[in-house]
Amino acid sequence: MSENIISLENITVSYDGEPVLKNFNLVIKDSEFVTLLGPSGCGKTTALRTIGGFITPETGDVFFSGKKITNLPPHKREVNTIFQRYALFPHLNVYDNIAFGMRLKGKSEAEVKKTVHDMLALVNLTGFAHRGISQLSGGQQQRVAIARAIANEPKVLLLDEPLGALDLKLRKDMQVELKKIQHQTGITFISVTHDQEEALSMSDIVVVMDKGEIQQIGSPTDIYNEPTNAFVADFIGESNILDGVMVQDYEVKFARKSFKCLDKGFGVNTSVDVVIRPEDIDVVPLEQADIFGEVTNVTFKGVHYEIIVDVDNFKWMIQSTDYQEIGNTIGFLLTPDDIHVMAKSEYSGMFGDYSTFSDEMEEDIANEEKAEENENEI
Repeated sequence: MSENIISLENITVSYDGEPVLKNFNLVIKDSEFVTLLGPSGCGKTTALRTIGGFITPETGDVFFSGKKITNLPPHKREVNTIFQRYALFPHLNVYDNIAFGMRLKGKSEAEVKKTVHDMLALVNLTGFAHRGISQLSGGQQQRVAIARAIANEPKVLLLDEPLGALDLKLRKDMQVELKKIQHQTGITFISVTHDQEEALSMSDIVVVMDKGEIQQIGSPTDIYNEPTNAFVADFIGESNILDGVMVQDYEVKFARKSFKCLDKGFGVNTSVDVVIRPEDIDVVPLEQADIFGEVTNVTFKGVHYEIIVDVDNFKWMIQSTDYQEIGNTIGFLLTPDDIHVMAKSEYSGMFGDYSTFSDEMEEDIANEEKAEENENEI
């Protein structure tokens, strides 16, 4: 069983009197790929910088393999950080960039040479040793940054929005590469991103954050299929989130109808949130349907259509490969597997109805940009 390599205990960090991390606790096990995921300004970058030693918390402690390192400077921690801009030396070629840290530590040139060539092979850049940094693509520069960091044999590698500067296709390719490199080296990777797909595809463990607090920790499958509250359900993919009543174990009522479900333990006639993923909804002939509604919007997404359906003034999203005409009445069917029940939370009623989808997106983008500016100033 893996040991705990990083522990953050009761960490508090504030900026201008506003808490960015609030009594924050997190344990990370050795050899895991962990991603801190959340909207800009949620505190994920602050948590990463606290682990790296770039921020000293106001309260709380950081432990490395059980040893307190709260006041240890970054260069004395067995941790390396790769920033979004990579911070490569433009006047040095690929070989010398990777060798830089080892030479600082006084390694022999024979050892440096062997390690550099091993690192180049690891990141698929064999033959690039004498290239200039300006001759490399963004993805190649990132691989050099990874090779340089790993060459110093850190126990933990911190990645701050590592794929943010890359285009979509390259980002997807590098998701696979990063996961492969982590597996081959066995180094603990801790990454920060606001990209849900990136977190789900790369990570062993995802830590979902909002407002300086952890909302849920789990495997990508657990986070997606078993969200703990409306924030997580909405942030990880698309979700229809409805007010419901848990009639009894395995039976929940919403949209004016009772449905069989797989959930229990909420009590009798308890108010709950009900999550139904758009891809889980089957459009069926009206005579077979549980729920009926009018199609108000259809958007082609390449592999499917995103269909907005008005059901008693609540706008559902359905993802289907079948086109539907705007104005048509359609019916859909739900099975117990399609329904996930969550306890009410402070986020209840804030997400999951696509009536004001466009307005919410514009407001969220504006809020995220403001929050990101504040956090980057810390």
